[in-house]
Amino acid sequence: MTTQKQAEAKMQAAIEFLDHELKNIRTGKANPAILDGVKVDVYGTQMRLHDIASISVPESMQLLITPYDTQNTGAIGKAIEKANLGFQPIVEGNVVRINVPPMDGTQRQKMIKACHELNEQTKVKIRQARRERNDTLRKEKQSGEISEDDLKHEEKVVQEHTDKYCDKSDALTKKKEEEVSSI
Repeated sequence: MTTQKQAEAKMQAAIEFLDHELKNIRTGKANPAILDGVKVDVYGTQMRLHDIASISVPESMQLLITPYDTQNTGAIGKAIEKANLGFQPIVEGNVVRINVPPMDGTQRQKMIKACHELNEQTKVKIRQARRERNDTLRKEKQSGEISEDDLKHEEKVVQEHTDKYCDKSDALTKKKEEEVSSI
């Protein structure tokens, strides 16, 4: 059975998922989060780039990756190329540089479209949590565990939470759209 706390936790998880996924969408500026999904073959295993190197933004259109172990520099460059992010890493001695090319209008529209798709996926998850909670409430009403008034009150509470989390989803998406649109 889905309780109110479980439903709200699912809605919050959907928002956290959206926030994480939006970080991976490219904007007009260099952002270390675009490298979150990069895995590097080192020490006989695959490790996240963030675990084996520090990533900084020395200029607005450049990322600088400094490996903790300088022997991994070449492997990091290859992993970024393999990730097919649209960047050409430049291995310079013990660091890797990525010059982020400016986005054109078509690329910006693709990124905005991706934001909208993620927003809609998030809202579907939020509405699914609402549906599960309302189904549980209706079953409780049928079995006599709650009264008609309690059912109406709880459905209203669920709808308020749904609206709140959908608004959060819209706000996160709008903020990301503005980042993508700014030059």
